[in-house]
Amino acid sequence: MKDIAAFFDIDGTLFRNSLMIQHFKKLIKYEVIDPSIWYTKVKPVYEEWEKRYGDFEHYLEVLAEVYIEKLKGINKSYIEFIASQVINVSGDMVYRYSRDRIEWHKRQGHKVFFISGSPDFLVSKMAEKYGATEYRGTVYLVDENNNFTGEIIKMWDSENKLRTMKEFVNNYDLDLKNSYAYGDTKGDISMFRMVGNPIAINPNRELLTEIRKDKELLEKTIVIVERKDVIYRLKGDIEIL
Repeated sequence: MKDIAAFFDIDGTLFRNSLMIQHFKKLIKYEVIDPSIWYTKVKPVYEEWEKRYGDFEHYLEVLAEVYIEKLKGINKSYIEFIASQVINVSGDMVYRYSRDRIEWHKRQGHKVFFISGSPDFLVSKMAEKYGATEYRGTVYLVDENNNFTGEIIKMWDSENKLRTMKEFVNNYDLDLKNSYAYGDTKGDISMFRMVGNPIAINPNRELLTEIRKDKELLEKTIVIVERKDVIYRLKGDIEIL
């Protein structure tokens, strides 16, 4: 009998923020990144998003560009130590619905996979914390001295997430028709199309727009909105305001 799988994005789907953002803040605290970088390059974009004039994805892209550049030449072991601090302090800052679903899938004997655009050295620690079967994150390449080169193999786009899902399907005997996928952005759309049970967690406008374009996908997708201590479960046509 084939196994049922549950594919989880992390940032915005399980974790209520971005692991990379939390790590970025810790790097400033540990003086790996000069605090002035935040004020000159990142804060203006952050404030635009916070006021709801800007876009979160744009804010994340700007921060990621700085983050990747500043990690160049830093030894991975030191960065992983700081990554552990992030998970120790913030690893429980997750959506209740997603946390409960992970536990439900594990009780059913389902395979749980984490596929995230966050750095693999952060994703690995979240996978260990929540008992995921396997994980994939954005790979930050290192040289012969274990120092970051500034090069990455990204995992936040739909194409690479699809490739990773196919890799898991090849490695495990999975029943995709009865499997689940959880995501919140357009980068997760390929996961939704691959499974019989896609679930959008607090989806952004781009993801909802993509879902509405596809009648078959719209019919099978459940939308979960978690705010304060209330979880809303929506099914069917959704109006985008």
